[in-house]
Amino acid sequence: MTVEASGIALASAVAADLGVPLLYAKKAKSDNIEGGLFQSEIMSYTYKKKVTLLVSRQWLHETDKVLVIDDFLAMGEALRGVTEIVKQSGAELVGIGVAVEKGFQPGGQKLRDAGHHVESLAIIESADPVEGIVFRGE
Repeated sequence: MTVEASGIALASAVAADLGVPLLYAKKAKSDNIEGGLFQSEIMSYTYKKKVTLLVSRQWLHETDKVLVIDDFLAMGEALRGVTEIVKQSGAELVGIGVAVEKGFQPGGQKLRDAGHHVESLAIIESADPVEGIVFRGE
């Protein structure tokens, strides 16, 4: 599972490799979403406004096991919203995977403190115009 739109490419590759379906939370209700919805309000730092993430109840069930995948983790709002939707559904959240985590922002730590298993391919420790980008572990 991911959030539209930038996480879809990475989550698609993971879903294909695991041989499982991909589900993504939409940021706006469209005419093709029918029936009940799981939803979570988040603060979008990209758009500088509140956004409601939506998933149709027909696609997420209490018997599902969910791996959340996203491209970037900074403040953690989008991933927090997705974890809330998974909880509402009664499904089991098995973990969160991200390509790049901005370790100097609080999102990753907040998710870990909430008890979520978070794995990042790379964690940026700091980003500075003079020093450049420093990855955790360097």
